[in-house]
Amino acid sequence: MSNIVSWGIIGCGDVTEVKSGPAFNKVQNSSLVAVMRRDKVKAKDYAKRHNVSYWFDDASELINHPDVNSIYIATPPKFHEEYVLAAIKAGKPVYVEKPMSVNVASCNRMKEAADKAGVKLCVAHYRRALAKFIKIKQLLTENQIGNIRAVNIKLFASDISEKVSKSWRIDPDIAGAGLFYDLAPHQLDLAIYFFGDAIKSVGYSTNQAGLYIAEDIVTGIVKLENNILLTGTWCFTVAKGLEKDEFEIIGSEGKISFSVFGHEIEIDNGYEKEIINFTAPEHIQQPMIEKVVGYFSGNEENPCSAEEAIKSMTIMQQFAYGY
Repeated sequence: MSNIVSWGIIGCGDVTEVKSGPAFNKVQNSSLVAVMRRDKVKAKDYAKRHNVSYWFDDASELINHPDVNSIYIATPPKFHEEYVLAAIKAGKPVYVEKPMSVNVASCNRMKEAADKAGVKLCVAHYRRALAKFIKIKQLLTENQIGNIRAVNIKLFASDISEKVSKSWRIDPDIAGAGLFYDLAPHQLDLAIYFFGDAIKSVGYSTNQAGLYIAEDIVTGIVKLENNILLTGTWCFTVAKGLEKDEFEIIGSEGKISFSVFGHEIEIDNGYEKEIINFTAPEHIQQPMIEKVVGYFSGNEENPCSAEEAIKSMTIMQQFAYGY
């Protein structure tokens, strides 16, 4: 690779407008040079608004363009494998959105192809790079709340079927287990990041409200390393006003509570509480992209390997489908 990581985005949709896209030009030794979307009008408009040199409506043209040496894939999950394998075949390192794919078998094929070709592959579990979650990992490493006893995750959302009725996120063929596959990667990858591998997991899912085809409630339990038990429930049809985003880590000498999508940590030792506030970066993926650029340039370790991403994907599949 050259000294500059020259990016091409496949799938320059809404998720890339602020969360990731602009960050590629703000990170040192990184530049966004090309974008692709099947809708050529929208691809051209994105390129114009973001001052990107090239735009395409064909992914293969972007992947094989000589000015592009790294690929960011931000399409719906169903299409990740196709584009990852094409980028690997072209010998270009890949940064692919979470969830890595719609099933574990697909993830394994991507990992095996990257390993065989010796091409770098990184998955966008970007919360690993945010200061808030790095701080939580530090607190756990320092044994601030003693030995970990239990981990409880709750994510409850009110019915948003009207908002997402035309969204790929609730189409099982495109996204897997609906909003669970869209949002649970954040919590479950953090569990792996904080506590290590899952030893065993089991769960159940169903569609209670019948508002769309995909599952709308999922619950499960995981036995993690060091005999830590994690329980989680994701429900997307609770009453308005009862929404919840809670990640609770209970230890022998206290607990740490936080919202995965919020900006503070609460530490409670049973006698007093401490709240630590954080400010999210303007482009939420920028800290992760900095690490990916370092990895692609040969200066850092992989911030989230395919092997790591497959761990949380395996839990999700077992929760949603039982295998």
